[in-house]
Amino acid sequence: MRMTDLIAKKRDGGELSTEEISFMIQGYTRGEIPDYQMSAMCMAILFRGMCDREILDLTMSMMHSGDVMDLSAIEGIKADKHSTGGVGDKTSLVLCPMVAACGVKIAKMSGRGLGHTGGTLDKLESFPGFNISISDERFVENVNRCGISIIGQTADIVPADKLLYALRDVTGTVPSIPLIVSSIMSKKLASGADVIVLDVKCGSGAFMKTEDEAEELARGLTRVGRLAGRKCAAVITDMDQPLGNAVGNALEVKEAIAVLKGEEKGDLLDLCMSIGSLILTEGGLAESLEDAEKMLTEAVRSGAALKKLAEMVEAQDGCGNDVYDTSRLPQAPVQYAMKSERAGYISRIDAEGVGLVSMHLGGGRITKDSGIDLSVGVLLNKKLGDYVEAGETLAIIHAASEESAKQQEESLRACFNLSDSPVQRPAFIKAVLR
Repeated sequence: MRMTDLIAKKRDGGELSTEEISFMIQGYTRGEIPDYQMSAMCMAILFRGMCDREILDLTMSMMHSGDVMDLSAIEGIKADKHSTGGVGDKTSLVLCPMVAACGVKIAKMSGRGLGHTGGTLDKLESFPGFNISISDERFVENVNRCGISIIGQTADIVPADKLLYALRDVTGTVPSIPLIVSSIMSKKLASGADVIVLDVKCGSGAFMKTEDEAEELARGLTRVGRLAGRKCAAVITDMDQPLGNAVGNALEVKEAIAVLKGEEKGDLLDLCMSIGSLILTEGGLAESLEDAEKMLTEAVRSGAALKKLAEMVEAQDGCGNDVYDTSRLPQAPVQYAMKSERAGYISRIDAEGVGLVSMHLGGGRITKDSGIDLSVGVLLNKKLGDYVEAGETLAIIHAASEESAKQQEESLRACFNLSDSPVQRPAFIKAVLR
């Protein structure tokens, strides 16, 4: 079997066999197939696409390029969620404790942030001492005892994806749906969950800019998940503005805790209710979405969800009391209020732009090795459709210095557009795919 023949076959619109896909992925992972040949294959896939069987074979071959988590020692239904990324996306910090309080086991591997999107692990490290690198044995023990644990993905999980993603990033082949699906689902399947719910973002702050693109991706992800024998569902959600009000690691943790305390409503809670209800129904713990929502509401009202977050922090070397007293979390020395220069209705908030402001304040990574300041970021006082008076605060910049805050003020101001006429806020949850 030769890689040149496989490239030509896909270039001409042919379907690759299971054996051919395995030869390609395993050979590339071992370094036997050079980058230039895999680049050509990625471009052929981008233009020619893949059928469902090919995408499943690609996903499974990538999954088996490294370790696969064995969660058989964890009792009960294991669930995982995945977001395609966005600004202010602290969903896991709210959702995972909520569903764990309802009896679902959350054994989750997450990543760090790069660029304008934040990573769950960075947010969790806002809790002093929180350890994202516990052993597999301790990970399983914590999930059995607390019902929830979130750790960093090891280098031995899906090494083929790390190699392929880096290659796609520099060869213009990132937008290929088959390659995106196999990248996401190989990691989700390797993580061992029984139920997987996917949050596919669309809009200015997301990779998929339109609802149609997001739906195509969501359907591809759920098809592969089901073909692999997992319960799978997806939601398509808006990312034309940041999720919630906080953008920045510790700020997002504080907002997540406020939601778990029942102190804040809005799009973040709506999203967690939607995904959580799908997890509970797909996992067989609730008969209907309505019943599931009642269970999740009670988990928040009773304080059980907040307690689950505190238990996880304690079990991973942090202090559980930090969940109940957020003044102990990182706090930026400067809070700079950015005032509106005119009155009007908020007609646009550039989600990606707000994320870049947080990154340049020090809250995100420009390269994978960059250090970050967990305390900095942006707190939005207004969202799409809200009315603002001239001189009223649009957002508060949390910065290491006043100079740093003022340097980002102009960039943040450019993220907002105002209209003289009322603006209808777009639907946040655009579709649910089951």
